[in-house]
Amino acid sequence: MAVGVKTYRNSIGGEWVGAASGETFESVNPATGEALGEFPSSGPAEVDRAVAAAKEAYRSWRLVPAPKRAEILYGFGRLLVERKQELAEVMTGEMGKVLPEAGGDVQEAIDMSFYMAGEGRRLFGQTTPSELPDKFCMSVRTPIGVAGIITPWNFPIAIPSWKIAAALISGNTVVFKPAKDTPLLGTLFVELLAEAGLPAGVVNLVHGSGGSVGERLVEHPDVPLLSFTGSREVGTRVAERAAPHLKHVHLELGGKNGIIVMDDADLDLAVEGIVWSAFGTSGQRCTAASRVIVHEQVYDALEKRLVAAVERLRLGNGLDPETDVGPVVNLAALEKIHSYTRIGLDEGARLLTGGEVASEGELARGCFYRPTLFGEVEGGMRIAQEEIFGPTTVLIRVRDFDEAIRVANGIEFGLSSSIFTQDVNRAFRAVRDLEAGITYVNAGTIGAEVHLPFGGTKATGNGHREAGQAALDFFTEWKSVYVDYSGRLQRAQIDNQ
Repeated sequence: MAVGVKTYRNSIGGEWVGAASGETFESVNPATGEALGEFPSSGPAEVDRAVAAAKEAYRSWRLVPAPKRAEILYGFGRLLVERKQELAEVMTGEMGKVLPEAGGDVQEAIDMSFYMAGEGRRLFGQTTPSELPDKFCMSVRTPIGVAGIITPWNFPIAIPSWKIAAALISGNTVVFKPAKDTPLLGTLFVELLAEAGLPAGVVNLVHGSGGSVGERLVEHPDVPLLSFTGSREVGTRVAERAAPHLKHVHLELGGKNGIIVMDDADLDLAVEGIVWSAFGTSGQRCTAASRVIVHEQVYDALEKRLVAAVERLRLGNGLDPETDVGPVVNLAALEKIHSYTRIGLDEGARLLTGGEVASEGELARGCFYRPTLFGEVEGGMRIAQEEIFGPTTVLIRVRDFDEAIRVANGIEFGLSSSIFTQDVNRAFRAVRDLEAGITYVNAGTIGAEVHLPFGGTKATGNGHREAGQAALDFFTEWKSVYVDYSGRLQRAQIDNQ
């Protein structure tokens, strides 16, 4: 352990405890290599304790009226407002995104907390006329139990808020495993929930690896709910391991999102949208634009403008206000991203700019990759099919609108999509025909709002959605209620023939 590095612990049943093994790992600033804290390398024993605490807390938490649960979420949201700058600075230090983006990450958690708190006075069911006399029919939402929440590092405050706020307002309790790259932010998140008045055991925090903590959480028989955001490969394993227990499983997986630029597009606006979508968060977003599908009549003009815009981007520490693109999260990510540059070159794509690790001056201390743009890419190339999860995007030339749609849909994922056009007819056809959970018109592929469903089609997930009222459909079960006040046995369809 580095000298002076603070030691953090798990939060189980309201107590801060280490791992029984005594083993730890460090969180490291990807821009500087500086150690930020030491965290417990937990295992199945800690998961079991956390699940037991959550299961016990569920007995009383599910009975707390939803408007009262909402008051805690409102309080949590207000604490996020008060600590927004502090949390944003920690986020930039722990995972690298530039400070304004980190502030946006926290703001998304603020918005989600307030939104889900509002659902505490809604959680609507339905009433409907009975087919029989003197009988009342309604449906209500009910909580399910302990939710296992497994989150990634790229949105270390926002994504936990999407899952945990919806779980809590629905009356569930939580065992939360944050990513190993952002354990400090996971700790601060849980600390603020406790400060907001959340009872002990309602949210429990267990640090550690996916293999030791995550797998036990997935397989634990007392965890009926699992919400996971991560790669397709790991998501498939989560589904397989959870299947024998018939768990409710929500998977938010990969993306290979495309921006279509038609011949009538506002090219200046398109360039702005592409750069923001491809290189925001150093391309480390599931909604990042890693493909740009361009009508042949504007291909050359767009390529020229885009190269110039990308080469103006400044690499550096995200705390520096002059920085446009921060580091990628760790060395393994850096190596993976660079391997795709080699793949693209081997496939015959034309490297227009970037394509190298940045190692001069202060950049040598961190994990920096130059924003990378490939031209003359074919839709079937690996760099046009596989999720790179870094600051790389590719240009694909098409002849017309129909080919653009075919190319856009010609991938295994279906998360986000975009089209730049001034033709309202094309815009609405794209909305109809693009195989994606999200479509933007005259905007990039990033920028979702918390009151609409978030998620994708095909290999992007398993059909569930986060955010908006759709999130409640995962974290609750429906109960149909029939109240017969006729004073006699009525046998439904038998007596209704």
